[in-house]
Amino acid sequence: MAKTLFRRAVKTTLIGINLLLVALFLLACLSPYLNPTHWWLIGFTGLIVPYLVLLLIFFLIGWLIAKPVLALLPLVALCVGYRQLNVLFAWHPGSGINKPKKSNDLRVVDWNVQSFNGLSKNKETKKHIREEVAQTVLKLEPDVICMQEFNHASRSGNDADNLSLFTGRFPYYFFSKDYQRNNGEYQSGCIIFSKYPIVDTGRVRYPVAESLIYADIVKGADTIRLFTTHLQSFKFKKGDYNDLEKIRTQDEEALMASKNIFVKMRLAFRRRGVQASLVREALDASPYPTILCGDFNDVPNSFTYFHIKDSWQDAFLKKGFGIGRSFISLAPTLRIDYILADKHFEVRQFDMVDEDLSDHIMLISDLRLRK
Repeated sequence: MAKTLFRRAVKTTLIGINLLLVALFLLACLSPYLNPTHWWLIGFTGLIVPYLVLLLIFFLIGWLIAKPVLALLPLVALCVGYRQLNVLFAWHPGSGINKPKKSNDLRVVDWNVQSFNGLSKNKETKKHIREEVAQTVLKLEPDVICMQEFNHASRSGNDADNLSLFTGRFPYYFFSKDYQRNNGEYQSGCIIFSKYPIVDTGRVRYPVAESLIYADIVKGADTIRLFTTHLQSFKFKKGDYNDLEKIRTQDEEALMASKNIFVKMRLAFRRRGVQASLVREALDASPYPTILCGDFNDVPNSFTYFHIKDSWQDAFLKKGFGIGRSFISLAPTLRIDYILADKHFEVRQFDMVDEDLSDHIMLISDLRLRK
């Protein structure tokens, strides 16, 4: 009798947990359709989709073994959320830059270079970060480079003339200069480098933070519009990471830490909702075949990603493999950097390059303009 009651209690508990996971997952499935400017709470669910999927698969397998009829709970949920699954994983084993670039391909590199600060805490190592970043990019022989958190200063020092590291090979560039200080001596923002002529440029300034920039590049007889951007981040400082650790370890100050983190995340979700709409408007207005590279600071299971991507091609999904983590802090599932191309392009190759020189992983893709 006692065993029967125990089994019934365990079964009821497991069903309850499964129903809760299903409810959370279905709520997360609404994330792409609800602008976080107004529905910011939904934005939090997008961050946990990979974990919800793993747990639902675990329950699916468990129910198939123990009680097959209950396997319908996670199975139906996963089927309903197929769009979330489609952007979560890429299924191209052996992917990478495995073939020489063809003359009619455009090799694109995208990288948030973290202001050339690097990951090492050693002062001597940090002195060479700028050169190592440049060498890592240049050896890939890209045609165009998009960078976020790029800084430049006219004075000597570690954060000095970063432009000259690239302009020898890439004489054409457009720099957003979103942040300036010391009468313009120090500049920071997004930048586009090109080895092909740039015939026009433009900038869409966001209400807060940085901007969206573009450069019209002439390659042969074709004009291509290349965008890059850096959307609103959570702006976590060292103290915020300490707060996250307090939450993880259930420190006595965890409640206050949670409030601090929550406020920053809510603000970022709201701002990215506005920025995503501005980006989509600019993409729709482009008169040329168009590519967008950038640090969206948001995962694929988000309004930001779905609204900006729309029907465009995600280079990682087309030619990558795995979950595509591009930000190395906080969690192993954060794919927040993207190369997107419209229907005029064919994605030929894609790879991610991690040289421990930034908290972001570099993206590289060969794109071919369809004729």
